[in-house]
Amino acid sequence: MTVRPLQARDLPSIESIQALSPETPAWPVESYPQTLCLVAIEERSDGEETVLGFAAARQIVPQEAEILNLAVHPSARRRGIARAILLELLNMLQGEVFLEVRTSNRAAILLYESLHFARVGIRTSYYSNPGEDAIVLRLQAC
Repeated sequence: MTVRPLQARDLPSIESIQALSPETPAWPVESYPQTLCLVAIEERSDGEETVLGFAAARQIVPQEAEILNLAVHPSARRRGIARAILLELLNMLQGEVFLEVRTSNRAAILLYESLHFARVGIRTSYYSNPGEDAIVLRLQAC
């Protein structure tokens, strides 16, 4: 597995991963090239690449960034892919890093907390389809 910057050819795979990941936000796929977006890929024996997952973020101001989305294809989960993408992304961001996560997304919450994100708030009824609160997490800058 390799983590690299998003390429235009990755967008259909990202769209598919989002569709298979209802627990994550469904950002418009065409917006990802305007973000800091990384993909985890696996090279197949025929030389083609398979996108296993992706993460997108934006640097809001020099000392604050936001992770917009992180998702891994269901068939590739529990292999450390989300952690690998997230660690690469965090190395590229500056200052405090914020994100929201569904209160029911226990696997994601455990991942973020293992990387020292701290709970700093709740956004009531933040998500729709289905409606759900979001936990706001922050990673303090070093």
